[in-house]
Amino acid sequence: MSGVTGRPVTIVACPDGPLLVRGDALLVDAAGVPIPRRRATVALCRCGASAIAPFCDGSHKFTGFTTGASAGASATGAPAAREAAAPSC
Repeated sequence: MSGVTGRPVTIVACPDGPLLVRGDALLVDAAGVPIPRRRATVALCRCGASAIAPFCDGSHKFTGFTTGASAGASATGAPAAREAAAPSC
């Protein structure tokens, strides 16, 4: 995927899973080299076990990867207002 389409970027942290990146985000590796995207939405690995890193291949389901408390949750565990309106995983 190349070019700018004007779609806003959203990043959703899936509980115990990947980061979903939607929109016109430019992905680069540690050296700053662009990573090609073939889709408007990509799932980025957070568990470190993906065979197709930096993209998710579902390995987190088999490794027991957990993210702990969800980002955006209040101290009581209730989702923050913004998190409740965010796109789902």
